[in-house]
Amino acid sequence: MKVIIIGSGVMGSGIAIESIRAGYSTLLYDINAEALTKAESYIHQQLDKAQSIGKISEESRLNSLKLLQFSHQFEDLQADFILEAIVEKLPVKQDLFAKLEAQNSENCIFATNTSSIPITQIARGLKHPERLVGVHFFNPAHIMKLVEIISGAATDESVAQKAYDWAVKLGKTAVYAKDAPGFIVNRVARHFYVESLKALEEQVGDFEQMDRLMRATSFKMGPFELMDLIGVETNYSVTQSMFEQFQYDSKFRPSRIQKQKVDAGFHGRKTKKGFYSYEG
Repeated sequence: MKVIIIGSGVMGSGIAIESIRAGYSTLLYDINAEALTKAESYIHQQLDKAQSIGKISEESRLNSLKLLQFSHQFEDLQADFILEAIVEKLPVKQDLFAKLEAQNSENCIFATNTSSIPITQIARGLKHPERLVGVHFFNPAHIMKLVEIISGAATDESVAQKAYDWAVKLGKTAVYAKDAPGFIVNRVARHFYVESLKALEEQVGDFEQMDRLMRATSFKMGPFELMDLIGVETNYSVTQSMFEQFQYDSKFRPSRIQKQKVDAGFHGRKTKKGFYSYEG
């Protein structure tokens, strides 16, 4: 089976790592050629690290890399299984899948890594909405085990099953989730970020202090460290989406502080500055 991952950010690159490690011929696509260069470097770094700590052998690393290709040409996007990990904006995702549907066979399965947008909405307008399924990874995708499999109103049961089986073959713990705002994890975990940001707005404590406190209670990362890793703008976009889908319930209200970071271009590790500085 040939796999294509669209979007070469940290999430897309992490999914590509898992795909090639599981033995799938995989193409990583991005419209930006420079982004692909960065992704290739990141993937090599992560596989080198995995080898250095004994998680994979040198032979496994080399064999995995042989399965990986890169492209910024849209006409190359023809495969058996295509998953997008792009910006969290409904019109962009809908336009992408409409174009993919036009140049792929009727047997191609389309998957979205959306964090919060209902699968049914993304599939609206497709000629074959039954071929679209949600396959939601968590960051960093090559480390985190959980994957949510979400069926939209039209998703064919066999398509969801194939997506589930693919995730399991990647070594993931796959679970089925309903097509509801935020699915399971983001609905529950949203307040990990939202309440922390509210506490920051109300000057209950500074963000470094809150991160230290959360790590002291057995969390591997605090909320502000995690937002910097995921991408401050991505995290904000998911919160905004859920705020709208829950009819502007105040408990999902996006933070003004976070919005200011987004407006300033302080998106976290990827831009060398978020809540923390990563210069030097």
